[in-house]
Amino acid sequence: MITRQVTSSIVLFLFFYTIQESLMSQVRLPAGGFSIFIIFALVWSALSTPEVGAVVGFAAGFLVDLSPSSSGPVGQWTLIMILTCFGIAFLGFGDDKSRGNPITIVFLVVFGVSISEVAFLLTGALLGVNLGSLSQIFIILIGMSLWTLLITPFTLPIFSRLHAFTFDTGSRI
Repeated sequence: MITRQVTSSIVLFLFFYTIQESLMSQVRLPAGGFSIFIIFALVWSALSTPEVGAVVGFAAGFLVDLSPSSSGPVGQWTLIMILTCFGIAFLGFGDDKSRGNPITIVFLVVFGVSISEVAFLLTGALLGVNLGSLSQIFIILIGMSLWTLLITPFTLPIFSRLHAFTFDTGSRI
């Protein structure tokens, strides 16, 4: 049982990582755009236990660190995604009402994307990464949050069904 869950999860993560790197990174949207892979990882974490969320965060962060479009030192995204995915899973795990409510999951994902981007900026500043001007940073943070808020409701049913299929849970959003 656990082998099927891990294998299915790995295949899904690699699939959405490939979609992000091959298609989504080529599309230039105003005000920063969105990352379908980070949205997928945060939705997966919101529907899982905190332990699974931490493992998902490690896998997602490691893959984002390997991305050619990722700036910053190796390991920065891994740390940020571990903390963000664990936090989202912890917030969503305590109450079954929040796990079954799509609006709550959408706002958890938007909150997670916003927090992970702010954490990336803060740790990047500590590590000496060139960040750009404050107005550009503010526009990108607002833009990524708005794009995530627009995209997540459309992708949530797909990601929820994939999660339910992988873990054989009967609950679907």
